[in-house]
Amino acid sequence: MFCQVADIQTADTLKLPIPEMQTGKPMIVRAPSTPELKEIVKGLVQRAEAIRSGRVPPQDDNMLKITSEGRKAALDLRVLNPRAKDQPESKINLAADRIFEVWKDTHENRCAQMVFCDLSTPSKLRRQFSAYDDLKTKLVDRGIPAEQIAFMQDFDSDVQKHILFKDVRSGKIRILMGSTMKMGAGTNVQERLVALHHLDAPWRPADVEQREGRILRQGNPPQPT
Repeated sequence: MFCQVADIQTADTLKLPIPEMQTGKPMIVRAPSTPELKEIVKGLVQRAEAIRSGRVPPQDDNMLKITSEGRKAALDLRVLNPRAKDQPESKINLAADRIFEVWKDTHENRCAQMVFCDLSTPSKLRRQFSAYDDLKTKLVDRGIPAEQIAFMQDFDSDVQKHILFKDVRSGKIRILMGSTMKMGAGTNVQERLVALHHLDAPWRPADVEQREGRILRQGNPPQPT
């Protein structure tokens, strides 16, 4: 009924002047599995089978808990167990390599990058493993100045966000990390964006579109990757 009285135009039909990806489609970087991760996945499968058979009460274990732990393990085993080893080819390490290469290649134009991660966000208590802190440490170790890296979670007020966005647009902040909720709609920093990285996959396809809408939008002259 709504379509009978409304003229719906999508970005594709309007052909808005947005930048094209360098490769024409997102680049998928595959992180190899480890024996430890395979063992955890095996345990998750066994738990799921026990739930389906009714052998486990919902208050003791459930599918939501299993899928949540699976997502955390897929990001980094240290999210589940802080004492786990740091794998050389983990998602965080591979992301650090890629982010540093883009940072170095675009140093002259001071281009910016965004990193999305909904899991293992920074904690003010700093008592648990954080993918954000770990990635920042590795980027600094590779040579990126710490003052060029910012976490969206550290900016709460509208005034703080306004200053942050201005710093990203000017090239003062070149690596901006945040979650879909914190760094989605309203984050207008597209002028210098050259790359966007997904450390994890959100539940809803709309969230992926919201993330990528930060860089694939009007007013962004560079070609994103």
